[in-house]
Amino acid sequence: MDFFPVFLSVVFVVRNQEARLERFLRNAGTQLSGLVSDYEIVVVDNSSEDGSVALLQGLTGEDGLPNLQVYALTKEVDSDTASWVGLENALGDFVAVVDPLEDDIAFLPQMLDKAVSGADVVFARNRQKPKRSISYRIANAIFNRLYQFINGVHLTKEAPHFRLLSKRVVNFILQHARPAVTYRHLPATGGFARVTMEYSARPVAATSKKLGASIDQGMRLLVSTTQAPMRIVTTLSLFGAAANVGYSIYVVAVGVFKEDVAPGWVSLSLQQSGMFFLISLVLLMLGEYILQMASLSNEGPLYHVGQEFTSARLTPREKLNIEDVAPPVDACRERAAGHGS
Repeated sequence: MDFFPVFLSVVFVVRNQEARLERFLRNAGTQLSGLVSDYEIVVVDNSSEDGSVALLQGLTGEDGLPNLQVYALTKEVDSDTASWVGLENALGDFVAVVDPLEDDIAFLPQMLDKAVSGADVVFARNRQKPKRSISYRIANAIFNRLYQFINGVHLTKEAPHFRLLSKRVVNFILQHARPAVTYRHLPATGGFARVTMEYSARPVAATSKKLGASIDQGMRLLVSTTQAPMRIVTTLSLFGAAANVGYSIYVVAVGVFKEDVAPGWVSLSLQQSGMFFLISLVLLMLGEYILQMASLSNEGPLYHVGQEFTSARLTPREKLNIEDVAPPVDACRERAAGHGS
């Protein structure tokens, strides 16, 4: 296996994985120690309801795992926000985001090879997909098609969750007002050198994803990462104005060329049905946009770290080998004799 002289941070987002958590982290530490010169494992516990937090706290003790950082969230958040918690606290030259249930950490050497060769962003997509409900697959396909039409990026194919980012990409995302939201798409749309790779590995298990929460996350991405919704509002408004002008011309033409028109009935009926329909659409889009902006300003922070643990053992610190060396006895005697004279 190749060896890379870099500092690598690996972010894992876990929830209710007490049974397999320690075994997985020990295996990850073994692989990383032989892969890079320095590493850290950043675990974000997404508000687990089992004993995961207590287990992780124990793994940061004197007899636990080295180079382990743990951030335990007080409430469950979406996967992108939880991943960003680990990303913004990572210290490595490169940061990998790995779903322990769906992604294969054994593919990291190939990703690192691309990264050290000049790629700022390396995506990896597993050809073997976990089982999802039909409704989730349909909703996911519709969202990706819509997002690709608006932003030109198919998130599932071109920006999967399994990714390796250079530190300057992370710093670039940090400059945005909502990094936890824009983190999902910015590495693919920010103009960085990127590579998308494919591999085949059987997922350990399917991460439980709720359709309602996924729809809410998708709407947040669509509204907060593009001007398209507001552009729809302005387009409808412009169309309504043009329709009013056209309808006014029509009314004038009817009044000039027709003699047997019931006074006011046709024009009033068409005006009410057409204009109320357009006004309803405009108000709907404006209402959704205003609700989204209000939620962004009033909902407070997306996450809060309730507990934080750090390994008692850090291999970079152990490699320093700094020790105090006493001066030779003869040198001490010479200094004493010099002072006496």
